[in-house]
Amino acid sequence: QVQLVESGGGLVQAGGSLRLSCAASGRSFSWDAMGWFRQAPGKEREFVAGINWAGGSTFYADSVKGRFTISRDSAKSTVYLQMNSLKVEDTAVYYCATRRGTVVTHTRYDYWGQGTQVTVSS
Repeated sequence: QVQLVESGGGLVQAGGSLRLSCAASGRSFSWDAMGWFRQAPGKEREFVAGINWAGGSTFYADSVKGRFTISRDSAKSTVYLQMNSLKVEDTAVYYCATRRGTVVTHTRYDYWGQGTQVTVSS
């Protein structure tokens, strides 16, 4: 059974940094894409960043380019989201997700984590 477990969320001041982790288990993810999404209150879930496990190609939403970095550790089956220069508008619940194939920016991923809260204060 595939499981995704996020960690690393918390409260940080604007301009600060956080690193989110997503530990994946239950199968080989060698041919998967991993995505980070976020959902703020009253808003739809939106794509933040993604990485193709094979090859390591990365993709970012325009709103986080240059501030967020997605990476993977194959040995640990873990994906990270390093978030720098955080803004109040980055406040949301952050989810990781996985799907067979390559990164897509819509939410049609097969498995999702439970989410981790990120709150950025001014």
